[in-house]
Parts: sequence; C-alpha cells; structure tokens
Amino acid sequence: MTLLKIENLNVKIDKKDVLNGINLEVSPEEIHVIMGPNGVGKSTLGHVLMGSQQYKVTSGNIFFNKENINNDDTTTRAKKGIFLAFQYPVSIPGLKLSEYLRNLYCQRFQTQISVSEFRKILKEKLELLKIDRSTLSRYLNDGFSGGETKRFEILQLMLLEPKVAILDEIDSGVDVDGQKILAQCIEYMVKNYQTSFIIVTHYRRLIQFLNSNRIHIMLDGKIQQSGDFSLVDNLEKFGFRPEL
Repeated sequence: MTLLKIENLNVKIDKKDVLNGINLEVSPEEIHVIMGPNGVGKSTLGHVLMGSQQYKVTSGNIFFNKENINNDDTTTRAKKGIFLAFQYPVSIPGLKLSEYLRNLYCQRFQTQISVSEFRKILKEKLELLKIDRSTLSRYLNDGFSGGETKRFEILQLMLLEPKVAILDEIDSGVDVDGQKILAQCIEYMVKNYQTSFIIVTHYRRLIQFLNSNRIHIMLDGKIQQSGDFSLVDNLEKFGFRPEL
C-alpha cells in the first residue's frame, strides 16, 4: 500500500524552476532520507508537500491515501495527517509551551482535557525525549538551544501522531547524544503510531542510528539516485557530484 505518492512533480517560485519531475512513493511505517547539497530543492519539497502558497505546482500530482491533494491548503493537509518540522522553528515570547502543546493536542483530536490529564499524556513522551517537565513553563522556543528546539519539534510530532512526518534538517545543531534520542523517538513513532518519515539531512550521523528504508540523492530539483545506506558511503568518498 502506498501512503504518499509524488508523481512527476514540477514546481516554480517567482518563475524559477525549483523542482523538476520529482517521483517518490512512501508506504506506511517507512523512513525515507533525502540528501543533497544546498539549494537543490530538498527543503522546497517539504514545503510543497505541506501546501505552502509560496510555490506554484506547474505539473504533476501529490496523492495522499490515494486522494489528490494538489489543491488542499496547509490546514487541510495537516488535518489529514501530514506534519512538517521546520528547519528554523519560530519563537513566540509570551506563549507558554505547556499551553501551546495542550491547545495543539485539543485541536488535533477535537477534544478538551484538563491540565492533569494532559500531564499524563505528556509523561512518556517527555521521558523518551529526556525533557525536564520544568521546561514546559518556558515560552515557545524562546532562548532555546538548537538541540532543545529540535526536541520540542519532535514532542509536537509525537502529540499529533501524523501519518507522514517531514523533518527538515532536524539534526542540524544537535550533538551526537541528541541525535540518538531523536532517532529513538522516530523509530518509536514508526512502531507505535505507524508514522512514515521523510527526513531531509546533510549528514550521515542521524541516518546511521535509523533503520531507513530508502536513501535518495537530490540534485538540480530532481531525485537522481535512490538506494540503501551504501549511497551514503559513496557520498563520503566521492561527494554529491563525482564529476567535479
């Protein structure tokens, strides 16, 4: 069964081609990794999948659960089960993290729960991410380190339980211990929530902690190669463009 299917997707921004015939299929409980140098369209793909109005799809299709979602806005896609963890999450001084997360959970599941009930829901997730409960009294991403910011992105992800999660450089600015924790939580979500992942990264460290189904190399707005972890080994030896 294919959960997400990208079919010959071409995208422009300000009349400039940024994606040039992307084809990708993701099944339930799969982890796909997209690698490539800066400026080749990796982050763009995540924003397009999330329905960003900044980009214009000129041709091709995006299917989610066999339904064409080309015309769905970001909110509709999120409700259907697509999640994007941003490379640079916004900080909001004055918005307490605990309040933000509880409201997010209530909106996602169309329910109202007490603070004590929500604490029970958070307990296991905080332990997995090694986040101290006292941190929840801080404001959203305000003064957070890179590692803290990325862990709270994963905490939101775990609360929302999406069907497909797109992680844009979730390992950037995260030390090796933090990357191990992120990898454990990703594997936890695959096993317990049947979430599929598309992970955009420059580095091999996070990948080596994951049981990835497929590695994809993107160049010039297109997936040029797909394979197993041996592709990453080749990158270490020859780079993204061996001809250079």
